[in-house]
Amino acid sequence: MAKIDRHAIEEKYAGLRDLFDERTRRLWAAAEARSLPYGGTSVLASVTGLSRTTILAGIKELRDKPSVRLLKQGTRVRRAGGGRKSLKERDPSLEYELEMLVEPLTRGDPESPLRWTCKSTRKLAEELNTEGHRVGDRKVADLLHGLHYSLQGNAKTREGSSHPDRNAQFEYINTLTKAFQKRGQPVISVDTKKKELVGDFKNNGAEWQPKGEPEEVRVHDFEDKELGKVIPYGVYDVGKNEGWVAVGTDHDTSDFAIDTILGWWKRMGRQAYSHARELLILADSGGSNGARSRLWKVGIQRLANETSLDVTVSHFPPGTSKWNKIEHRLFSFITQNWRGRPLVSHEVIVNLIGSTTTKTGLRVKAKLSRKKYETGIKISNEDFARIKIKPKRFHGDWNYTISSNVVP
Repeated sequence: MAKIDRHAIEEKYAGLRDLFDERTRRLWAAAEARSLPYGGTSVLASVTGLSRTTILAGIKELRDKPSVRLLKQGTRVRRAGGGRKSLKERDPSLEYELEMLVEPLTRGDPESPLRWTCKSTRKLAEELNTEGHRVGDRKVADLLHGLHYSLQGNAKTREGSSHPDRNAQFEYINTLTKAFQKRGQPVISVDTKKKELVGDFKNNGAEWQPKGEPEEVRVHDFEDKELGKVIPYGVYDVGKNEGWVAVGTDHDTSDFAIDTILGWWKRMGRQAYSHARELLILADSGGSNGARSRLWKVGIQRLANETSLDVTVSHFPPGTSKWNKIEHRLFSFITQNWRGRPLVSHEVIVNLIGSTTTKTGLRVKAKLSRKKYETGIKISNEDFARIKIKPKRFHGDWNYTISSNVVP
């Protein structure tokens, strides 16, 4: 559905308002309403202050095609200020009472009867009528538009409590990334994508199908005991705009994450960075690659030993996972690529991930991993002490380098 540009209509009306008499205002509003998509009459009523009944009467006049002579001669036009007074003039407290109902915590009583109910125009009108205001739900909608309210969904913007060093860590990651890239060393962003059910389950989105022949899927999303779920763990090469995804079928553990990074290095990274001596990994603070996970650090030591690289890890502050580049440079495009497609098998999932591309040249490789991973592994103090780790001066808990401890 086309969106109505309310602001443009307001500007147009503001420029013509002083030139209109009562009838030309009605006919202009009617002509504008006819040119707009569904909902145009309500918008015009809100902008001009005319009632919907008046605009509909104007539309009928235009439909009857009045002659030019009649338009010039016109009919009797009331004097300025004549006619029935507007609802806002007759009921000055109406808008204030309406705002108290819409925003009870900031503009009114927190014990408002509508505080915990759906604030539809019908319910708002019912409550206003019980308070002695004679108003219908359509007029409530017009008043809300006039007060610059609109129907809106929830917006995911809050990330919980913010760490005091959040911005400083972002700046540190940015500086570190530029330094690695300037030296020609690889920088990768890693994370686990959302687990997905395997089978003929509904997948959000739509794809082209013969009309009236949608692909049929299960009604209920109960996990298939044989197919189970998949856990895609991804590696995104920030400099090369390339991705590697291991599609796991067991558990999302630190060992699985490290195996995936090793898979990227052996299949893609080693060829692209044949002279690399260092590797920078950007990761979230939680999950299989969490900053407090001992198993993750033991895995990074294994990675350093097998690649002979000095591996530096920088974790994003808690609650800021959406800033990790892999989320909007890789995972979002994978989701777009398989929208509306039931993920019926492991082969389908791997192929859909591997065929993901973008106009900016993103290239992705994917591999199925059926390896079993043990959970609940504990790392002793003795084993942890063997890690050749060097914390950075700034937030050593988030930023550290682990070097190979294998004697050449």
